[in-house]
Amino acid sequence: MNYYCYIAGLPDIQIDNQKSIPAQEEILDELKQILSKGDMALLDLLRLKYDNDNLLKFLANRDAELNPLGKLTSQDWAELIELIDNSDERNPVRDARLLKYVLEFYTTIRNEQSEEKIDFAEDFLAALYYKYGMQCKNKFVAEWFEFNLNINNILTALTCRKYGWDIKSAIVGDNIVAETIRNSVSARDFNLKTEIDYFDTLVSISETANLLDREHRIDALKWNWLEENTFFNAFSIERVLSFWLRCELMHRWDNLSMEEGAEIFRQMINDLKKDVKF
Repeated sequence: MNYYCYIAGLPDIQIDNQKSIPAQEEILDELKQILSKGDMALLDLLRLKYDNDNLLKFLANRDAELNPLGKLTSQDWAELIELIDNSDERNPVRDARLLKYVLEFYTTIRNEQSEEKIDFAEDFLAALYYKYGMQCKNKFVAEWFEFNLNINNILTALTCRKYGWDIKSAIVGDNIVAETIRNSVSARDFNLKTEIDYFDTLVSISETANLLDREHRIDALKWNWLEENTFFNAFSIERVLSFWLRCELMHRWDNLSMEEGAEIFRQMINDLKKDVKF
């Protein structure tokens, strides 16, 4: 389905200009009114990242404030977890309301020791979510999930190599890139340079000392991917989803102004120390 009127009226957002970027809640409210059922399901798939975060928050603190961009409320999570804890292996009510990967996640971590949960839960849930997203029949959405998984795994592998950490255990997922890294830990480029056209970019990003600059460069890489992969989809659902994701990237920095200022200040101090002779 095409969305001519909606896309024609979208603001021309740029990654280096955060002005006039609609709030995600505003975008969501509008899209709920215009998207077809099938296309709304694609947006909901992308929104599951908020439900994943909310689940982790809820498990850590049942009174935690959850992100409203997620579909499930605290009450929903409480009911679902109670259903899991008190039901047999198969429960039609529970299974109709809960995605299989979330059920697999919770039943697995429930049996882990509390110390292990902290290190294990977030990565395990992310791996299950990536796998679920990559099974989407929409090519753009499936490739977006795999692109993000590849970025995370390659940067993780480069970081592990830098500090002498175990690479194989840090890689998540089971796609070709993940398996290639696990099987090529001794290769300088993990045998990926000829397979991944953005490999050198990720190497450069991994060597960026300033963490905020590093995050901005990762977001710029994702931004470019979104633009390139929707260039020929002028009025399609893919262009709508690209707009949602690009606004999401922009809003990621909304609450980081204080941290960014502190980082700039620390960088200035470090530069001054280089120039001062004691």
